[in-house]
Formats: sequence, structure tokens, C-alpha cells
Amino acid sequence: MSTTSGKTRPILEADGGRRDPKKAAMSGWIGSALEYYDFALYSLAATLVFPAIFFPTENPTVAIIASLATYAVGYVSRPVGAVVLGAYGDRHGRKQVLVFAMLLMGFATFAVGLLPTYGQVGILAPALLVILRLIQGFAVAGELGGASAMIVEHSPDARRGFFASFSLQGTQVGSILATAVLLPLSALLPADQFQAWGWRVPFLLSAFVILAGYVIRRRVQEPPAYLAHSEQGKAKPRFPLVDLLRSYPWVLVRCVLMTFTNVIGMATLIFGVSYATQKGYGIGFSSSEFLWVTLVANIAAVATIPLFGGLSDKIGRRMLMVAGGIGGGLLAGGYLWAIEQKSLALVFVCIVVVQGIFFQMWNATFATFFQEQFPMRIRVTGFAVSQNLGLMIASFFPSVFTAVAPPGTANVPLVIGLTTFGICVVAALATLLSPDTRGKSLEDLEAHRADPESLTSHEAHEPGFARESERAGAPR
Repeated sequence: MSTTSGKTRPILEADGGRRDPKKAAMSGWIGSALEYYDFALYSLAATLVFPAIFFPTENPTVAIIASLATYAVGYVSRPVGAVVLGAYGDRHGRKQVLVFAMLLMGFATFAVGLLPTYGQVGILAPALLVILRLIQGFAVAGELGGASAMIVEHSPDARRGFFASFSLQGTQVGSILATAVLLPLSALLPADQFQAWGWRVPFLLSAFVILAGYVIRRRVQEPPAYLAHSEQGKAKPRFPLVDLLRSYPWVLVRCVLMTFTNVIGMATLIFGVSYATQKGYGIGFSSSEFLWVTLVANIAAVATIPLFGGLSDKIGRRMLMVAGGIGGGLLAGGYLWAIEQKSLALVFVCIVVVQGIFFQMWNATFATFFQEQFPMRIRVTGFAVSQNLGLMIASFFPSVFTAVAPPGTANVPLVIGLTTFGICVVAALATLLSPDTRGKSLEDLEAHRADPESLTSHEAHEPGFARESERAGAPR
């Protein structure tokens, strides 16, 4: 079996199946780009247009808060989607859950473009908007877990990190596409036309891109290892979440804590925007200037993600994740200091370093690392639940930042910088307590979990590996 070859052509398995990492990576890239295009499109519209047409009120602040609350609802439904879609992906196949998640996301996004306004149907309009946002959050929860499992199980062991990084690159591309489609319309159309119909165009376009993604995903075959696992009659857990909580509770906890590294993005691209543009803080940057800052950060990430994904195959994922999290957490305060200095050029340099380089060391690598921590029978569930539960908790970090450093607070960069660094240290410790998977095939990792006696003396001393193996026992 060719498990260590670095070649990217389809690899013939012993059972006659084929692993095709290129096609799996392309499917993951396109699917993630399209799903996160839909998810990011909503967040932009929630700021630009939804307050006026779905939440009209004499107090514009209340309208904005209500609109952004519907954006946050998407994170509330993600853990539910992780449990349901994760179980679907583990029991019925990686391809099946990816196709379903894409169609569900496409339906919800297209439907947003058809919604009547508050002026037409009253309170029903925002109610329908909330329901569709819940569906979006539910659908996106299964995307990255299913896509990265598909890619990891198709890839040669020596290049798992490189190929799996493309699904993460796709998420960044999706955010760029949403910005590139919606904002020119808001700039070129008269305000009344943009609010009447212009904002609907990007949502309705999702019907065409989802169709293209569906065709591509239907052509990708299930990973041979997963098919062999099914054909051999190995029992699949009826309730993967129960299996996860019973057999791998500390792996789940560590992955949730590792997900807190997203605090770097929360501090820079969410709280940082408020700090730079809100009048209460007195910095004075415009929203359009920081739209470009966010765009540059995403473009830098697109360039660096495959580089760090490939590097993780050579030096190990744990080292990159710790270095990226600690480095990004340490420099987040420096980025806020650059904002305080009111130097846009310095802000651009800092956002590329913090978000485009250090954070992407972690972001490009975590999906592969998380997938390697769980056995095949609960791999999608383990990833989806840990990532989305961690993200739901992390989504409250900007509110915490605002509470500890409201307008008028002295030394905001220092206060938020130290808070961010502290959270990143916790995430780094969770990473260090997880077993390093460098140089191990998926088959070896699976065998070690089923038979702890097969561990070498070196592996037996890997933090967490032997303990989880002993607890897990044989696959159920």
C-alpha cells in the first residue's frame, strides 16, 4: 500500500480502491469557498443593509444590534449541526454529508435573497431571517469536518497536511468572494436601489455556484479506507457523540481548548475593527479603510496556508500550532498598538504578520491535527463537535474584550494584548499535551488506539496518547 508516497496522482489501494488527493483537495477547496462565501455574505449584509430593511427602528443603534444578533445566531446552531452532521458523515460517508451540507447552505442563502422586507410583512421578515441563519450555522458545522476528513483519508501520509490545508484556504477565498461581490454593488448602486434589490443579487447567485460545487463533489469517491471499513462489517457507533464522550473525552477537551487560538482573529479582525472605527475609542479610522485591512489579511492567508500545510508534513504539526498561537497571541497587542498610533501603513504590516503569517501557522495545520486525534469511526463527529463548540465559546471573546476595555479605558492594546496572549497560552498547553502525529500513518494511529500494546516505547511516552488508547479499547 502506497501510504508514504508524495506523488499526487491517484494511488491504488490493496483492495482495488483509489485514493485521489488532488480531486479530494479540489472538492474541499471549492466546497469550503462556496459555503463560507454564503456564511460571510450574511455577516457583511448584516452590517450594510439588514438593519434598514429587516429591523427598522427610530434608534439606528438598536437596529444594528438586532441585525448583528441574527449573525451571532449562526454560531449558536453550529454545535447542533456538528452533532447531527458529524454522525451522518461517520455513519453514511464523508461525501454524503458534504453534498447535503452544501445543498442545505445553498438553499438557506438563496432563500435570504427572496425574503420580503419588514415593510412588506412586518415581524415575519426578521423571524424568517433568523430561521435561515440558524440553518446556515447548522449546515456550515458539517463542512470543514467532512471536507478535511475526506482529504486526510485520500492523501498519502507524507502529504496529509499539505492537501488538507486547501479546505482552510477555501474558507478564506469564500470570505474574499463575498466582499468582492457585495461591496462593489453597495458602492455603485444608488442607496435606494441597493436596498430595494441590489443586495439580493449576491445571495441569488449562490444558486449557480452551489450547483457547480454539487457536480464536483458528486464525482469524488469515498476514501478507500472508509469503504473498506464499511465493507468489512466493522460496527459503526449508533450514536457517535456518545462514543466520543465515553472514549475520547480528554481529546475532545483539548481540541476545544486548541480552538481558542481563534482569539487572535477575534482580537484583530473583530475587536480591532471596533477599536479603530468606533467614535468612543477616538482613533478615527473609517470603516472602508478597515475593510481593506480585513481584505489584505485574507489575501495574505490564501498565500501562506498551503506553505504552512506543507511545512507541517516536514517538521510536525504540533510545533507549528504552538509557535503560531504563541507568536500571534503575543503580537496581537502590537497590532492594536499600531491602530492606536493611527498609522494605516503600520496597521497593514502588523495584520499581515499577525493574521497572515503567525495565525495561519495554526490555521493551516489544525484541521489535519484534529483529524489525526480521532479514530475513523468518529472522525467527522470528533472534529466537528470540538471545532464548533470551541468557536461558539470563542465568539464571545469580542464581547469580553469590550467589557474589560470599553471606550475610555487606558492602555487598551496592553489590556487586550495580555488577555489574548493568556488565552493563546492555554491553547498552546492543550496542544503540547496532545500526541504528535508526525511520521505516523492513519493505519498506525488506528492500530495503536485499538491495541495499546503496539505502542513503541517512544510513543508510549507521548502526552495523552497511551491514556486515550487505554480508555478507547477496541473499535465499536
